Amino acid sequence: MNRFLAAAFALLVPTLALADVDSRFAKLRDESEPLGGLGAFLEKYVGECDGALVDPQCKQQAEAFRKKYTGKRLYMIVTEDDAGMLSAGDFNPGTNEYTINITPFFAGGKYGMSHGAPKKADAQGNPVMNYLTVSGTAPEMWNGGTFQRVFSTRGVRAQVVFTPQSVWTLPKKGGGKNYGVNARIEAILVTEGRTGNQMGLWINGKDAAAK
Repeated sequence: MNRFLAAAFALLVPTLALADVDSRFAKLRDESEPLGGLGAFLEKYVGECDGALVDPQCKQQAEAFRKKYTGKRLYMIVTEDDAGMLSAGDFNPGTNEYTINITPFFAGGKYGMSHGAPKKADAQGNPVMNYLTVSGTAPEMWNGGTFQRVFSTRGVRAQVVFTPQSVWTLPKKGGGKNYGVNARIEAILVTEGRTGNQMGLWINGKDAAAK
């Protein structure tokens, strides 16, 4: 890792993100290039080059950028304020076991990165994606209300390892197209923002806690 990437990584990864985590996730994270900003990355990768004022070199630059990053493993942190793709699932008060729903679509600017290419959009033109689900066991002092509040008060964050594959398009409401990046999401680690404690892990195509 060169000096520039090392400095960027130090700025990108808060102390809590570097806390002890599942060794499988840590290995993927450490083998990945840290992403400074999803929006800027998506804009360059999609390379939407329409309009009269677009740089004539736009398409060539976009092709070169996609060639560089397609198939390359990347790592990003989704902070509490941006983690709207995470939502509370079921909570069992008898065992304190719970599920967390993850919509595998990560917005950045006017584009988004998704796990696979969406096949359709809703009435507002937003891509429709099936949930990924992770599970865990809450601390003894938690109840269903506590679990729900962690999400409603934006108390969770995610760390994501993904590999870009291609650009997808969907019809835009009112005409035109929406663009996004089709990726293979390799792992999503959900943690409580305040403590950094692991709440769930999706890795290798499944819930790591599934029995």
